[in-house]
Amino acid sequence: MPSADKKKKALAKKEAEKRRNQKKPARSAGAATAGDLANGTDEDGQTEETATSHTDDEIPGRQRTTSVRDDDFVGSDDEDEEVHKSLVETLECLDLISDRVAQHRSVTSVLASHPEARDTQFTNLTVTFHGKELLSDTRLELNVGRRYGLIGPNGCGKSTLLAVMANRELPIPNHIDIFLLQREMVPSDKTALQCVMEVDEERQRLEREAGELAAREDAESSERLVEVYERLEHLDADKAEAKAAMLLHGLGFTKEMQQKQVKHFSGGWRMRIALARALFVRPALLLLDEPTNHLDLNACVWLERELVNYPRCLVIISHSQDFLNGVCTNIVLMHRHKLSYFSGNYDQYVRTRVELEENQMKRYKWEQDQISSMKDYIARFGHGSKKLARQAQSKEKVLQKMLSGGLAERVQTDKTLTFYFPDPGIIPPPVIQVQQVSFRYAPGKPWIYRNLDLAIDLDRRVALVGPNGAGKSTLLKLIAAELDPTDGLIRRHSHLRIGRYHQHLHEMLDINLSAVDWMMKSFPEIKERDDMRKILGRYGLSGAQQSVAKGLDRILVRRFEYISNPLGCTGGCILLAMSTRWVFG
Repeated sequence: MPSADKKKKALAKKEAEKRRNQKKPARSAGAATAGDLANGTDEDGQTEETATSHTDDEIPGRQRTTSVRDDDFVGSDDEDEEVHKSLVETLECLDLISDRVAQHRSVTSVLASHPEARDTQFTNLTVTFHGKELLSDTRLELNVGRRYGLIGPNGCGKSTLLAVMANRELPIPNHIDIFLLQREMVPSDKTALQCVMEVDEERQRLEREAGELAAREDAESSERLVEVYERLEHLDADKAEAKAAMLLHGLGFTKEMQQKQVKHFSGGWRMRIALARALFVRPALLLLDEPTNHLDLNACVWLERELVNYPRCLVIISHSQDFLNGVCTNIVLMHRHKLSYFSGNYDQYVRTRVELEENQMKRYKWEQDQISSMKDYIARFGHGSKKLARQAQSKEKVLQKMLSGGLAERVQTDKTLTFYFPDPGIIPPPVIQVQQVSFRYAPGKPWIYRNLDLAIDLDRRVALVGPNGAGKSTLLKLIAAELDPTDGLIRRHSHLRIGRYHQHLHEMLDINLSAVDWMMKSFPEIKERDDMRKILGRYGLSGAQQSVAKGLDRILVRRFEYISNPLGCTGGCILLAMSTRWVFG
């Protein structure tokens, strides 16, 4: 709070004390209004006893929008309004879909920890979705101070488990507040800074109450006003705006960007706002689903440093091994319907798992050798002399005991995805020539490129790197002829076909069609469904997944995107923007 507000608070305390002594009602002098208290939150978000509840609109989530450019803001005001309306409708549809998805989930578990404990444990956890078992009779534990990395094969249900926790489909005690980051911030007229600060519901509620109490003149209201001020002081309300600004700055927002309306930001930047909200509120249980998406290297490094000091319980899904190594204190493996726990970061998990699997294979081979030897002995001497027959019977009892006690299972290696690239044939150079190209989105807008020269041939593998907003995706759009240069010329070979994968490609998919139906529609030159099924199978989509509509896991949807656009195209050049975000696990 500014110094003037502190004086007002002190005067309010004095007045309340005077009223207690005199027991006469009087108006408190200098009581602050809710607007005076517009800055504030607890460094930890709130006390352990206070739970912050979040509506669906306040729980951000995954990228679901098309931005006009790879820059800080979207295009013209008219375009902004259209994009704004479209995005809000899309995100509202996603909320409805999430609700429907939750209706098809079945979750059973037992709270094994004390209801008032800060650490929680659940046993007999079973999660099914549309009759398919994702987890079966397993154990989930969440301890304060631990930063868990949740890993597992694509499609095993990691994001579903986070949704189950966020929706309290487990018997999570009410004193544990939860925040799930899974979707970007909904476009609105609020500024980025306002959107971050508004997420702390307790502070907002106290500020509103303070404004109402300040307008009253009775002693009871004055005493309650003092309590409200004390609580706001405990929450470090005067530091809220500075803290929110610091979080946004760490995620790449300048002071000017922090004051821009959210609807003017592209999807990637709105995702950063959602991430800042999650870090601002500091819940007892913070769930982050792919938090490094849309972050450049500097922002990833900053986020890693921020999360390393997170004092409560954190669960992260990430495909970045470096990020998991830098942040996590524990790894949770979701595999074959069970949760397995490993101490340490990702590298330590890999070493531990290799050792465990080596020991498991040794035991498996030893047991199989013993079983084979005993069966051979029983078969040879089971009908011989009495002495040999007794020995055979003894070995048969040992064998039955081994079998009934349970044997070590053979280690099953994880499936790996191997990309198949159709032969594009031979195209003589030059394949693509960019000659003195300059580009900006509109007159008066800043130049993205000036006098750019480059050439790309079939044998080139080019990595395009740079900070967010530098125009990397814009260059790919120029090469793919989706945008025209403002000045200069881009030459493409007449036989060249270009496939471009980008982060919004999934919005072009018709979710009412199955994968195989969409591919048959997109590539009519392939007449046989069996041939198309073989193509889909090369990218990890099984027979059942090829035929289902609306039910693909989001990772499989992204694989489907790869097939339906760049990799299904023969003839030369593939342009990939954020290509490994969803495909590799």
